[in-house]
Amino acid sequence: MKVLHLDSGIFVDGSVSRQLSKDVVAKLSQDKAASVTHRDLVVDPIPHLQADELLAEDKPLINELVAELQDADVIVIGAPMYNFTIPTQLKAWFDRVLQAGVTFRYTDNGPVGLLEGKKAIIASGRGGVYSVGDAAALDHQEAYLKTALAFIGITDVEIVRAEGLNMGDEARSEGLSKAKDRIAELS
Repeated sequence: MKVLHLDSGIFVDGSVSRQLSKDVVAKLSQDKAASVTHRDLVVDPIPHLQADELLAEDKPLINELVAELQDADVIVIGAPMYNFTIPTQLKAWFDRVLQAGVTFRYTDNGPVGLLEGKKAIIASGRGGVYSVGDAAALDHQEAYLKTALAFIGITDVEIVRAEGLNMGDEARSEGLSKAKDRIAELS
């Protein structure tokens, strides 16, 4: 099994999404022989997409990122929620890998993803609770990730979520406990 592990939490030390994604990769690796490609989008940032890069004939960074994605069987994405959405570092990665004719194609019936048969696991960290209740309408993090992945054909998506992390010690402990239980259930 080939795993592409992405981290995007800006707090390199102490990031919940980083710890969760690391724990997910460890869980996947214990049951099967896994080779892991780790890309830290904060320590080794990808610049924001520019028109000249997108329009260039030679696209070395785009080609490298797409090749890593195409090669992976499982994509583990460490993604905290910042201001109701994903970190800009992770958005810069998606801007490179959503490539017409490469990871999706346009048809008469709309776009079709070209990366079917892959699995994604999102390690989600959130200060508040956005999975239920009125605040669910503010979730542009997990919703965006599932939409972008489905757009390129990755529809087998699982969420490992720790939320309520900034709502006091009890809520934090409960959120982390639920995420650890979810990781234990992964196969």
